[in-house]
Amino acid sequence: MKENPRQQFRWAAHSSGVTQAKPRDYEFLGEFDASSAYALWESLRTTETPLQLGDILELDPDTLQIFKYVGFERAQWVLPEVKPGSSGTLALVPASAEPAAQVG
Repeated sequence: MKENPRQQFRWAAHSSGVTQAKPRDYEFLGEFDASSAYALWESLRTTETPLQLGDILELDPDTLQIFKYVGFERAQWVLPEVKPGSSGTLALVPASAEPAAQVG
């Protein structure tokens, strides 16, 4: 979790149930092998990058766990809502226009 959202998470009141998390508040740190979320917590506890409050583990594509004061609880990504009238397609740009950035 990025530092600013971590501070907000740290001081927010504890809520039970599934935690709603925004992907933009997180950075991918890598993949780890462990038999459970608690086993991973234990193995990273004494390293340079221990799990911190608010960190999320993606156990598989459909299972997220967030690290809270009380242990690990379920989480899910909250994706931005598509605005009405938006088709999700890219706008056409005249051939004479310069591209703003290269995608590769």
